[in-house]
Amino acid sequence: MFEPWLIAPIASIISILAGLYFYYFVEKKDSGTKRMKEISEAIRQGSKAFLKREYTILAIFVIIVGTLMGIVLPEPIWSTANPMENISMSLAYFFGAMFSALAGYVGMDIATKANAKAAYAAKGGLNKAFPIGFRGGAVMGLAVVGFSLLGISIVYFITGNARIVLGFSFGASALALFAKAGGGIFTKTADISADLVGKVELGIPEDDPRNPAVIADNVGDNVGDVAGMGADLADSYIASIVAVMLLATAISGTVGTGIDLIQIPLVFAGIGIFASILGAFALRIGETGNPGKALNLGTYITCILFGIFTLIATYYLQIPWQLWGAGIVGLSAGIIIGTTSDYFTSEGKKPVLKTAEASKSGAATNIITGFSYGLQSVFPPLLGIGIAAAVAYFLCNPLGEGYAVFGVGMAAIGMLSIVGLIISNDAYGPIVDNSRGIAEQAGLGEEVIRITDELDAAGNTAKAINKGFAIGAAGLTVI
Repeated sequence: MFEPWLIAPIASIISILAGLYFYYFVEKKDSGTKRMKEISEAIRQGSKAFLKREYTILAIFVIIVGTLMGIVLPEPIWSTANPMENISMSLAYFFGAMFSALAGYVGMDIATKANAKAAYAAKGGLNKAFPIGFRGGAVMGLAVVGFSLLGISIVYFITGNARIVLGFSFGASALALFAKAGGGIFTKTADISADLVGKVELGIPEDDPRNPAVIADNVGDNVGDVAGMGADLADSYIASIVAVMLLATAISGTVGTGIDLIQIPLVFAGIGIFASILGAFALRIGETGNPGKALNLGTYITCILFGIFTLIATYYLQIPWQLWGAGIVGLSAGIIIGTTSDYFTSEGKKPVLKTAEASKSGAATNIITGFSYGLQSVFPPLLGIGIAAAVAYFLCNPLGEGYAVFGVGMAAIGMLSIVGLIISNDAYGPIVDNSRGIAEQAGLGEEVIRITDELDAAGNTAKAINKGFAIGAAGLTVI
């Protein structure tokens, strides 16, 4: 008999294979002129050097913490009747850190290849460059969810113990701590340094080849927004699944056709990956299309597919409809966060236009206006998360003791179900940002720079949306 939870590892493997397809799609594209290849290689070497240093320090940290974990968790080894649980927890921790590091490396590798390829393709128009940028980002997105859910599935299959799977989540969190904090600090330091030297002191344009800090700035885009944000969202994704699995063990029951509650988050997460893959393949842009609208359309398609597929699974497996409803409520909260971020950060919307207008009066009014809109932008996501948690709680409460909190967990699963596409959109941002820099430094002409600027504008909005999504997802996961 087919076990429903096997949807998770099957979806994970297909996700990794789809990521490989996108990898080779990007790999076979032309990297352009000799100068473009030199710039791209400099960015690539800088990114690799950062990752090597980061992973070296991380390895020491993981070995120490993983060893201590094996001594004290899930129970002190000197007082437990089953020391194998401690060893399994420690191994799962190492496994989680390794899988997350692997996903980050793969994403960084393709991002530093796709940048020059997208810039060169921009000579043929927007519709030639956009697929390279997005599919380069999709490698990261599909690798993260594929490796994350595959790791959870393997640990669960071997041990059958949700407490041990928690070790895998701890390992992923360790990588997120280093990747997000370290990468974010490097990113902003390099960005501000490049602007101070170039724009403020010397009055030269952004990405000007005369500014040596430009390469460090481009490296920062990759380590912060590809590896860093990917690790952050992967951490929330894994934590939400593991948390709901632990809640299921507390309730310890079966529903519908006899499916164990612990399998439901795995089923929904697997379906979310299928929806993300289809959304990534469906994403297209016409001859004169809008990159931002294309990214948003891909997200909406993925959300609709997730809703339909999970509804079918709910009916077929006879899962209580309230659990499906909780997942959809969480997904809706994610859409609210994304829509809000899009409104407050899109170049054609009122907040950006008003902030730009305020800049005519000086830096002070620019900061005040931008900060004011920033404060306003926080309210809708907070409201969405609060309402989602409350609705999920009361929706599932009639199912029995413990189901109300389980419903809140399912809302987090719903929000993070499309994280594969969210990370793809996020990784697209630094790829096209680098493309713009390479086009400027290689002297590809005003038309190419205009096209890469358009791609970059959509990428900046995508990064803002995904930062909001990451914070919202982490908040709902913590609840």
